[in-house]
Amino acid sequence: MTVHILQSAARSDLGARIGDVFFAEPLFDALPDVVFFVKDRAGRYVVVNQTLARRCGMKDKAGLLGKTANEVFAAPLGQRFQAQDRCVLDEGMQIEDQLELHLYPNRDPGWCLTQKRPLRDAHGAIIGLAGVSRDLAMADHKNPAYHKVADAVRLIHDKYGETLTLPQLARTANMSVAQIERYFERIFHLTPRQMIIKTRLDAASRMLAGNASVSDIAQACGYADHSAFTRQFRATVGVTPSEYRLLLRNDS
Repeated sequence: MTVHILQSAARSDLGARIGDVFFAEPLFDALPDVVFFVKDRAGRYVVVNQTLARRCGMKDKAGLLGKTANEVFAAPLGQRFQAQDRCVLDEGMQIEDQLELHLYPNRDPGWCLTQKRPLRDAHGAIIGLAGVSRDLAMADHKNPAYHKVADAVRLIHDKYGETLTLPQLARTANMSVAQIERYFERIFHLTPRQMIIKTRLDAASRMLAGNASVSDIAQACGYADHSAFTRQFRATVGVTPSEYRLLLRNDS
């Protein structure tokens, strides 16, 4: 108990003495696979790292400061990001490892896990938010359980158009449900469910570059109906399948 009190006092003392509360900004500038940002109560960028500026197609960070997501990203992506911000700012929601597919300026897709936290003043009032988006890391092939888990991943890649259950994946890997969930997170930084979603939407995004109907793509990617596919696609990508197709065609 005494140690905890001392640690808390040291933390408070250091926090009170730090001259720049945004001291972490240059540290995040050095991380090319992490997007970092702080926004004010109105959802405007106050602090960003170089990675975010580069992925928004800007030469430097100053071009983002003072703008909202709706002003930075093309509709409807910007509207979706801003609505997410409002949930954090107005409701105090915490976003935990939200699997998202982002479109970069050259229209190349990239998968990431996003986290957002409300920032509060000394009285508990929300005054802004902070967030990071981490690019999905490469699989850890050195993990001794990789080859067992890889059998389950191959099943997902081969059968993503079918109904897949966690017990089914566990049996394929000769593991318990608890084990396969644990090793998926360690090796791929995704839950099995997130891996299924990612695989299905990877396939869907490729198909949307062609001429197949959205309903046919939904069925081919394992969705029971068009609306279920659209809801999942929009929740993960930020736009509907039809809007995503339009983005691809407008850029070609």
